[in-house]
Amino acid sequence: MLRPYDFVADSLRAHFGPAPAVGIVLGSGLGRLALALPASVPYAEVGLPSPGVAGHGGRVHFGELGGKRVAAFAGRLHLYEGHSPDVAALQVRALARWGCKTVILTSAVGGCRADLPAGTIGVVSDHLNFQGQNPLRGPNDDALGTRFPDLSNLYSARLRTLARTVEPSLPDVVYAAMPGPNYETPAEIRMLRTLGADVVGMSLVSESIAAGHAGLDVLALAVVANAGAGLHAGALTHVEVTEAMAAASGRLIQLVVALLGKL
Repeated sequence: MLRPYDFVADSLRAHFGPAPAVGIVLGSGLGRLALALPASVPYAEVGLPSPGVAGHGGRVHFGELGGKRVAAFAGRLHLYEGHSPDVAALQVRALARWGCKTVILTSAVGGCRADLPAGTIGVVSDHLNFQGQNPLRGPNDDALGTRFPDLSNLYSARLRTLARTVEPSLPDVVYAAMPGPNYETPAEIRMLRTLGADVVGMSLVSESIAAGHAGLDVLALAVVANAGAGLHAGALTHVEVTEAMAAASGRLIQLVVALLGKL
């Protein structure tokens, strides 16, 4: 039986040819990076569900960026939309089956620390999974990876070091994944900070785990869109998040393009 990620991988291969060197998954408000790539198809044409969240365009873009062949997914599939962890991991698993070796994951996040203002780009060094779900649950696909993968270097130390050759000031951050879709309470932000989290989001972790399981090198970039509850003046809104991400997108694009040139 053809698995969903194999179907998507075959469809991507049919549209774009050989696998890219790098796959990129774009978070809320970061679709501008994909516009630099000349070819694109809607998710539905390659077997992916359409995202249901503002700021997620729902197209796969393909072309050359920074001298590398790149596929960029403009639109993430979130658990809070009702998707399973397998669906949330579908993009990165399809990249692995297509033959891609490196993935860059981007995410809009809230800051759990007062010294991480909006616009900060952090390099994820580790995560805390509070989503209560895992894409590896169920029968293991040995063609993807081992039953019990080691996640000690899930977020590639080599790629994090390489990112700092482009922008030395990038801080390491621990990403706390919450289920959403509500924003966290002030007490939850205090709890997460106490447990060692620097930023909080509602995505990324299912993709990271699945990518690591499949043997991909993972670089995750967390862009702070707002301070977390209790550190933030006024109510948190998704409009604010997408506006903050759009404002930070130029710097992120420069970082990614320069990084691609070094891979």
